[in-house]
Amino acid sequence: LGIIMEEKVLAILNDKGEIEDSLSFAKENSYELQALDGVLKSLVVDEYIVLENKQRNIIEFTAQGSVALKEGSPEFKLAKMLAVGETKPKAEIESHFPANSFKPVLGAAIKNKWVKADKDSITRIAEDIQDVDHQSLQKFADNNSVEAHEKKAITLFTKRKLIATRIIKYYLVKKGPKFRAERVKGVADLTEEMLKNGSWKTTEFKEINTNAKGKDLVPGSFHPLMKAREQVKEILIEMGFEEMPTNRFVESSFWNFDALFQPQQHPARDMHDTFFVSDPEESNFIPEPYGAQVKKTHEEGIGGSLGYQYNWKYSEAKKNLLRTHTTAVSARMLYFLGKEEKFTPKRYFSIDRVYRNETLDATHLAEFHQVEGLVADYDLNIRDLKGVISEFFTRIGIKNIKFKPTYNPYTEPSMEIYSYHQGRDEWVEIGNSGVFRPEMLLPMGLPENVRVIAWGISLERPVMINTNLKNIREMEGHKVQVEFVKKHPFYAPKLT
Repeated sequence: LGIIMEEKVLAILNDKGEIEDSLSFAKENSYELQALDGVLKSLVVDEYIVLENKQRNIIEFTAQGSVALKEGSPEFKLAKMLAVGETKPKAEIESHFPANSFKPVLGAAIKNKWVKADKDSITRIAEDIQDVDHQSLQKFADNNSVEAHEKKAITLFTKRKLIATRIIKYYLVKKGPKFRAERVKGVADLTEEMLKNGSWKTTEFKEINTNAKGKDLVPGSFHPLMKAREQVKEILIEMGFEEMPTNRFVESSFWNFDALFQPQQHPARDMHDTFFVSDPEESNFIPEPYGAQVKKTHEEGIGGSLGYQYNWKYSEAKKNLLRTHTTAVSARMLYFLGKEEKFTPKRYFSIDRVYRNETLDATHLAEFHQVEGLVADYDLNIRDLKGVISEFFTRIGIKNIKFKPTYNPYTEPSMEIYSYHQGRDEWVEIGNSGVFRPEMLLPMGLPENVRVIAWGISLERPVMINTNLKNIREMEGHKVQVEFVKKHPFYAPKLT
């Protein structure tokens, strides 16, 4: 059918030079408008034709108007229901007309002096009646152009809801610069066969439209957590920190707990808080003599400390687990720093996944990302720690923070970090911090006056606050919405 339409368009243009009205053309030839539109657009692409957008205002009959055109005007119908001089109840006659339409119909019949009416009845008073309105409706049917009729008549019948006007759009079709009476479609591809037989010399190729827009691509989106990770990493590097290697997801209890001066009977080392690994169940390496020094510190203390006064066991320290914090990475880095011939102040950070046997709720996950930073230098104190933390959180766009004293086995003093979450209307814990204890640092061989300040936060919590999420499970897992991933970048303002 498309080829037939195309041939018909080209034939008429070749004969008459133009098609004045694409709508009339479609109606005369019983073509679907959508199909004809596709044919015309195809011919435009190859410059066989040009299209001019046109529009005109037309008259259309309403459902009531169509009935009036077929059967006569409503007031004529009302008058014909009565013989000359006959009277009928108004309610009886009104029942033959659509709801809310009877009053103007009766008014028109009275105005034409065909009937008279009182409160309850209608009487016909005219003998000979002529349906002038039907004649007007017929004129609208014969020529539906608004310009062909008086404005007064159109307004009258529009108010009576017999007709309505509508603007329709159509094309004026003319010959294009490459018009031909018969369409020759250009070949899209130059083939090896054409090159061999020389037919490319006489073949008409389809022009390439270099101005055509390509198909819109829908690329993937980085998750807000990944955006946050990169921005936090950039901020910490700007603050002079260097990144620690975090590729050990499975750690021994030695580095995760014992090196941090956390006693082997501590509740955090129970199965209900930690994911222990069954295969391999134990680590085969604890560095010596560092391991022996850690054992002595736990049992007897160091530098004036009394330790925990219990029998420290290698078998407990060798148990493998999914690391519960990246402080295990920090401990290993400080151990290597202590082995250096001369101490050099350092700033370290890490961002990676950690695992805890948590009950999942609106603010807790069993697997989450931890950001950890530490500064090792001479004579640092808690004021230095609060200053570094405040600077970091300001850079990631969280200024409303407060600190609360707490207890950690491996830091003293220790502070929890809280930020106000507007969406939840409450203060949310976002991290922990403190000054590493001498019992942790001295066995590593670090100088006595070296202090290490450290802090760790969940990466998910700041993202929750900056994106105003009320439930952390809407960020990771089956509740994540694709639109959330696309529309919510992690916003970390730069300081000027």
